[in-house]
Amino acid sequence: MNMSPRSNSIMQAAVFHGGDRITIERVAMPEIGAGEVLVRVSRTALCGSDFKLWHKGAEFTAGHEIFGVVEQPGHSLHGRRCAVYIPLHCDHCAACKRGDTQMCLEVSSLIGWNRPGGYAEYVPVPENCLLPVPNDIEDSLAPLLLDTIGTSGHAVRFVSRVVPANEAGPALVMGAGPVGLGVVLALRALGYNDIHVADPNAARLKIAQSFGAKAHPVGDTSKRFALIMECSGAHAARNLGIELVLPRGALVLVGENAAPWTIEEGKVFRRKDFYMIRTFYFPVSDFEQNVELLRKYKDEYRVLVDGEFGLSDLPENFARFANGELIKPVLALD
Repeated sequence: MNMSPRSNSIMQAAVFHGGDRITIERVAMPEIGAGEVLVRVSRTALCGSDFKLWHKGAEFTAGHEIFGVVEQPGHSLHGRRCAVYIPLHCDHCAACKRGDTQMCLEVSSLIGWNRPGGYAEYVPVPENCLLPVPNDIEDSLAPLLLDTIGTSGHAVRFVSRVVPANEAGPALVMGAGPVGLGVVLALRALGYNDIHVADPNAARLKIAQSFGAKAHPVGDTSKRFALIMECSGAHAARNLGIELVLPRGALVLVGENAAPWTIEEGKVFRRKDFYMIRTFYFPVSDFEQNVELLRKYKDEYRVLVDGEFGLSDLPENFARFANGELIKPVLALD
């Protein structure tokens, strides 16, 4: 006999214990709060920012690059394929009214961090965090609309107002992980034609070159750039970016690092005007542009999804991902 998820009341989910240990366990179905719906998870992409949860443990189910199907009979989106927008937002504060939903002033909560995420069969999602995905976007690529495409696309759109493509000259991308490779494609889409990429991983650098970028030696200081997209989060790379950015240029901090950062305030820092910009995620209004980026470069984005596996195989594949063996593996639950 078929039972609804609620009548079954139990689901499987990954538990991050800390100490690089994950187990798959039977847990209670999530509670659905007011203004929320239940989403049956179809795909959740693994993300390097989850390494800290892998190391230290997680209070809530991890996983924040989520795509699934709404299972809420009577709701207007019941049965719809949706990506899950990570930041909760109120829709009425000054930031939200301005369109900066990722910077809500009233709500500070992220799905997969401060509340249950997508390394599970089901996830509760606020209604305003549902992003319907067009049917021409295949399931395994849909999670890329969030971090890989959304974060990178927003960063490039944001800085293009300061250093437009027709004034930029060569641009440097530091770090060729999923977001860095997404930045390469977003730069191309916005008309930046001379893109250089630095990364110590030869395989990832080769992918960047296949995306139309040129290899730049890691640590090389012989060339300056008006636009530098720092996607690794490494403090050494950030400090090098300060050195390499041209006067009136922009260094964009896209990569994350929770450790304190000491800026080396030498003469190269003191003796020039330049922009140092931090960008975070993307506003809801960018989602349509993210879909168009995916449509434009589908073949390139498919290269990034280099692993797909079920929940029982998550512990093993998360370790492989953390070891650098996989670029953007995807948990598949159907």
